[in-house]
Amino acid sequence: MAQISTTDIRAGMKVEFEGQPYNVVTIEFVKPGKGRAFNRIRFKHLTNGRVVERTVTSGDKLEIADVVESKMRLLYKEGDGVVFMDETTFEQTTIPMTNIGDTSQWLLEDLIYDILFYKGVPVAVEPPIFMEMRIIETAPGDRGNTASGRVLKPAIVQSGAKVQVPIFVVQDEMIKIDTRTGEYVSR
Repeated sequence: MAQISTTDIRAGMKVEFEGQPYNVVTIEFVKPGKGRAFNRIRFKHLTNGRVVERTVTSGDKLEIADVVESKMRLLYKEGDGVVFMDETTFEQTTIPMTNIGDTSQWLLEDLIYDILFYKGVPVAVEPPIFMEMRIIETAPGDRGNTASGRVLKPAIVQSGAKVQVPIFVVQDEMIKIDTRTGEYVSR
């Protein structure tokens, strides 16, 4: 396997540390007054999402993870999984709902998602950063009721996700959502 020095590691890289696949979240170079320099690295586990922080001596080498990112179209949902299709090879892959996790609230048919494969096994599904969805249920906004300072109300979008929207947004309206935070962006 290919190795990379800790001085060349950047945020967003996929590496193996202690035999497990991780995504590098942050890396900080520390040079104390005495002793050797080291890197304080924050890792996010690719399969379970757990975040850990480790210190690695500067100049040490880490393995580059055998991770392949592929863009795949969501075809349909099954009882215990979701079927995706590769746009170039037309190969279909079923990913269990346990591997999808919290991303399941952003799944819509006929959209393209980023799928992470670790050693040939799908481990994560990443939705597009911004998605346009139709509101299927929300309370009507009270006209002029902004004196309380509360200008947001709950809404449910077509994928089943619950988001907070401004009071002027009505049912059956299309809105844009940031899937990283689950927040309303615009309509």
